[in-house]
Amino acid sequence: MTLVYAGVCSHAPGIRGRADQADPDVRDRFYVAFDDMRRTIEASGAEALIVVAAEHFANFFMDNMPSFAIGMADFYDGPIEDSGWLGIDKFRAPGARDLSHRLITEVMETVDVAYAEEWKFDHGIAVPLSFLTPEYDLPIVPVNINCQGPPLTPLHRSWALGQALRRAADAVPERLALIGTGGISHWPATPDSGKINEEWDRLLLDRWCRNDRDALLAYDDLTVYAEAGQGGFEIRTFIAVSGAAEGATGSVHFYAPIPIFAVGCTIASYDLGVPVPVTAASS
Repeated sequence: MTLVYAGVCSHAPGIRGRADQADPDVRDRFYVAFDDMRRTIEASGAEALIVVAAEHFANFFMDNMPSFAIGMADFYDGPIEDSGWLGIDKFRAPGARDLSHRLITEVMETVDVAYAEEWKFDHGIAVPLSFLTPEYDLPIVPVNINCQGPPLTPLHRSWALGQALRRAADAVPERLALIGTGGISHWPATPDSGKINEEWDRLLLDRWCRNDRDALLAYDDLTVYAEAGQGGFEIRTFIAVSGAAEGATGSVHFYAPIPIFAVGCTIASYDLGVPVPVTAASS
């Protein structure tokens, strides 16, 4: 078994870009939860990080919108947005071309995916990386699910992608960490920006922690749109991680609605039952 970590987190641009406007107590507890996630990934001995995200028309557009895409490059630059607005300096994160090639080849056995040898990271990946690998020294394998341009990727196919990623991860010798990143309820770039449906979020997280496939796949986009905004379509990234951790149960390490960040902010993970490697420092 080489999938050593599976979790989810939020990625809204305000998490970094409007940090000074948030309630400092809630913000700091959220940041501590991100730090704990980073430390857990580091302790797992992960040699690369697979990031399943929702892209925001930074690389994929309506003239070419794959349901799924996986990066296969030597490096990735980001953020594509203005650094002053996003609150993240320009960076170059290492890729893992050979690892990506092997993962893509295995995923393709059951799920059709596009691949990209050029990919500029937007806030969907840049925000989590700024917390989880702040030195940008851990190789990244980016994965995109179409949560933006209808027809959206069906939820059950997102679960199938997660299953395929797990199978692919278990087929390679490297120890791999997996995170899904998106919002839960949020209404970005609309007059309702800052609105958060806490009750809806908590129900989704309960279903996610129980890894309740039937309940997670029972959502429909019209209801999600009405109750959780167009940002709620990004639950596909959470569902993919559930598929990868099928059979495991999870825990929410942090959840709070932070309106200035315009999203219900979340850190959660599954217990994969993988032992932490013993190192000279920890023995």
